[in-house]
Amino acid sequence: MPRRIFLLFIVFATVQFHVNGQETVSITKKEVLNSILEKNLSLKISEQEFNQSKADYLQTSAIFLPTITASYTGISTTNPLMAFGSKLNQEILTAADFNPALLNNPSQTQNFGTKLEIQQPLINLDGVYQRKAAKSKMEATSLQGQRTADYLALEVEKAYMQLQLAYKAVEVMESALETAKENEKLAVNNFEQGYLQQADILNIKIRVTEITGQLQTAKSNVLNASNYLSFLMNDDANVIYKPMDDLRLIANNITDVNVSENRADIKAMQLASEAYMAMNKADKMTFLPRLNAFGSYEIYDNKLFQGSANGYVLGAQLSWNIFEGSKRFGKVQKSKAAFEQSKLAYTQYLSKSNLELNKAKRQFIDAKNQLELTSLSVKQSKESLRIRKNRFKEGLEKTTDLLQAETVYAQKQLAYYQTLFQYNYTQAYLEFLTKK
Repeated sequence: MPRRIFLLFIVFATVQFHVNGQETVSITKKEVLNSILEKNLSLKISEQEFNQSKADYLQTSAIFLPTITASYTGISTTNPLMAFGSKLNQEILTAADFNPALLNNPSQTQNFGTKLEIQQPLINLDGVYQRKAAKSKMEATSLQGQRTADYLALEVEKAYMQLQLAYKAVEVMESALETAKENEKLAVNNFEQGYLQQADILNIKIRVTEITGQLQTAKSNVLNASNYLSFLMNDDANVIYKPMDDLRLIANNITDVNVSENRADIKAMQLASEAYMAMNKADKMTFLPRLNAFGSYEIYDNKLFQGSANGYVLGAQLSWNIFEGSKRFGKVQKSKAAFEQSKLAYTQYLSKSNLELNKAKRQFIDAKNQLELTSLSVKQSKESLRIRKNRFKEGLEKTTDLLQAETVYAQKQLAYYQTLFQYNYTQAYLEFLTKK
């Protein structure tokens, strides 16, 4: 038994040295939230996802804006057709060039041409609906980013309260250790006076050792909670955070709350469904013709970077891709199925959200009732410990009964703070579920 106590002492001392070597930083919940909104990687990822969808939407502007290209080309040819056409573009064709011998076997001809082309979409109905789909997707991504921020705010509530709870556990175990050591002194005194046996002393020493181990576990939980806060804040500093305020009852007026269809994530699913609907319409519009305008301005010469001849072309094209096998029919069928799936997913998600809300409401009621019970249990166990401790001083109480009373009081305090944490967190979760 002494060997076990010695080993526990060594472990405790080693970890305690490590903890004491770390800096302790006081922090408020607001500071944590501000740091997360600024540095959290999940938010940065959401931001980049929005930037991608915004870029996709920007690309769809091509259905309204022209495409303009410029090129400069130089050739040297003895091809009869190319040679004749080059002279024609350069406006240097003469009667002698119609000699059949020269037409069939021309000399080397050089041609340098500058060309400016423009293509302007006029009517592309499939592109219009593709643009609507891209816009809905962009707005949905933005709302998903907002919901990510809402979730992180909830996670801040949870992580900060976990840190508060960890410090409360340390406080309870330190108090329990102090009480156990006082009782150990009383026991040693009673043993020296012949009121107790050696076995009673050993039982009390074991109890002191057990509380010491539990205290170290509580301090480790402080480190775990601090590390999680550092992770959320994307902070590499290896510090121990200490909340500026204690874990206390947060009493909000939670009335008959419901899931709103304007909640960011639910609205995002609505927009996603609208995007699928628009894509289905876009696929249907591919069966209709397209109307595009085009034009070009060209400059030609037989010398480099010269331009003795020029001309332009203006026109419009009505094109109709009448049949592509079954490719377009299959594409329309696939986009329709995706649209129907998105509607079912939205209905399922809304139903699941209501299920979570009803569950959270019941958890809140349970936590409220449990909080009252644990509060009464703490008061009862504290009074019981006081009575047994006084009787133990007078030699009227067994050592085992005193140790049991100590254990129960510590357990009831920890249970109360755990229930308080659950009560506060359930309130925060209800607000998260019903946020508009």
